Amino acid sequence: MSIPSAPPRLRGVLSPVVTPFKADLSPDAERFVRHCQWLLANGCAGLAVFGTNSEANSLSVEERMVLLEQLVQAGVPAAKLVPGTGCCALTDTVRLSAHATALGCAGVLMLPPFYYKGVTDEGVYRSFAETIERVADARLAVYLYHIPPVSQVGVPFAVIERLLDRYPAAVAGIKDSSGDWSNTAALNERFGARGFDVFAGSETFLLRNMSAGGAGCITAGANVNPGPIDRLFRNWQAPDAEKQQAAIDAVRAALQKFPMIPALKATIAHYAGDPEWRTVRPPLVELTPTQESELFGALQALGFEMPRIGV
Repeated sequence: MSIPSAPPRLRGVLSPVVTPFKADLSPDAERFVRHCQWLLANGCAGLAVFGTNSEANSLSVEERMVLLEQLVQAGVPAAKLVPGTGCCALTDTVRLSAHATALGCAGVLMLPPFYYKGVTDEGVYRSFAETIERVADARLAVYLYHIPPVSQVGVPFAVIERLLDRYPAAVAGIKDSSGDWSNTAALNERFGARGFDVFAGSETFLLRNMSAGGAGCITAGANVNPGPIDRLFRNWQAPDAEKQQAAIDAVRAALQKFPMIPALKATIAHYAGDPEWRTVRPPLVELTPTQESELFGALQALGFEMPRIGV
């Protein structure tokens, strides 16, 4: 019996897909599927479902597993999915990672355990290594998730080095959401030659990351602006690349003047004509009418357009 092979590596623009909720705060699978299909049709090379901007840590393990299965059952290719699986509990991380790998996902995006602070490099290494050992599947592709501004626990270079030495086939790359370009540049320089794919955590760094040999970006802005970000990825050597970068930066700047998740959902609700999209799970709250008016005015002034998502 042949052993299933791992899906091909993804490169390009990936979106940490925002998760829609119904009025009772349960996940809205129908809208979720539609948005994922829209993203793939409008420029995204893949979908990092259950990332930070997906409200992943407001979802239970079971909710994530069910939603992932519903995506695949609805025809969203598993080979385009890189679900977030990193949890504080080792066993939850293992369960989610094994489940995603068994479904045929392109990889998993794995936070380090983030509740305890001041964790040693050895502790961070063991959390990733133990997960890889317990999943015990040759198809597993781990993308480390470095987001110290939020998690307060990062992924040090020394840990990456050890993981690549011990698990070169399983450790595929990293999403660097440090917000520090020098860190992203150093990741490319130090590990790029080892087949380690570096994704910038924001479209703001896309042109620089491509110039440094990176694989693309995994960015919240792709939820609403996937086409222009993808065009820059595909044409980063074009004469107008700096102009393209400036244009997507302006949209990003308008969005991040507000709490990002409610701003993304408000933007989708506005351009899709679907007010239910505004719903977020506590402790998050939606934008106020005044905030929405300011956001939409800023986007309109930029000439921003968002192809309509079917409702």
